Amino acid sequence: MVGEQMDKSTLDYSNFERLPIPQPVDRLSYIAEACRGKIVLDIGCLDETALVKQDSPYWLHRRISQTAERVIGVDNSRLVPEEGIPTGSNSRIMRGDATNRDVLGGDAEQIDVIVAGEFIEHIEDPSAFLRMMKHSFDGRTLILSTPNGMSISNSLMGVFRREVQHPDHLHNFTFKTLNTLCIRANFRQWRIIPYRFFATEMILRTQGLTRAAAISAEAAFRLAERLFPNLSFGYIVHVEI
Repeated sequence: MVGEQMDKSTLDYSNFERLPIPQPVDRLSYIAEACRGKIVLDIGCLDETALVKQDSPYWLHRRISQTAERVIGVDNSRLVPEEGIPTGSNSRIMRGDATNRDVLGGDAEQIDVIVAGEFIEHIEDPSAFLRMMKHSFDGRTLILSTPNGMSISNSLMGVFRREVQHPDHLHNFTFKTLNTLCIRANFRQWRIIPYRFFATEMILRTQGLTRAAAISAEAAFRLAERLFPNLSFGYIVHVEI
């Protein structure tokens, strides 16, 4: 597994301590591999803000279903009908509040891995959500991912008095704030692993010179992330609850 195993004693929170940040990984590949052979709860998985990805290899829910034994998706989007959406022979998305364990009914006891991809930045109280994970799924594995508030792309935009931010985002996270959330949720151990910049939606939606520019920008950002992994596009937090 990538990254240093951490617990509440790993960091001392001094201003100049060196953070144990490994090289960035591909977000989709890492999460899909961590779900191999498992029964997975995939939270907030429809990704309705990026529907263009759903017929491509870049939809996380589909990538998980290709490696997992079974995937139970939960999303509160109005695009999910009451009867749910079958997404594969071993996967389905149900409509419901993913922050409420009761939505799973009897399936909750079967879950091996909970995935919350690009989710906690959208909800009102991430700390309460993680405490619910601890209470409801103690002893299981939680894998969450979220954008990095101090990524090189955000910092560069700031130079030009710009900010790239989705209107549904309520929070920004960094390595240390994610570590603090894990401590306060009383998780056993965790790894915080950066993931690489991706311009997937722009690449899929554009053609010609615009698409070529997006591909070039993606390559340039990824080179910078190899040199400065703390400025990577986002973080995966791999938790032993």
